Amino acid sequence: MDRFVGQGRLEWWANQSICLEVYDIDITVAVDAVGQWRATGRHANVLDAIQREGWDFLMEMDPHFSITFPGEDRGEIMVRVVETGDGTLTLTEAPNWDGSVNVTFDLT
Repeated sequence: MDRFVGQGRLEWWANQSICLEVYDIDITVAVDAVGQWRATGRHANVLDAIQREGWDFLMEMDPHFSITFPGEDRGEIMVRVVETGDGTLTLTEAPNWDGSVNVTFDLT
């Protein structure tokens, strides 16, 4: 089993040209014998109130992020992120995600 422990960056892209937010994370990635990987992590820095509000908003809108690692310009790996109550992030590869999201805003 291959393993990577280090830093990564989660990027939330609105479309192919606009990255709305970037979050640095400390991450551990394990790849099994058939090439399937699992990852867990935490935000590298504690999010302040404004960052937390933005994170929560993006997670509610769509929890899919592009992930990059040191030395990469833009990630090609799409992941679905789940955050537990203690702040642990679980990332699973989302290779079939097409970037489409249905979002409803309540403007009342």
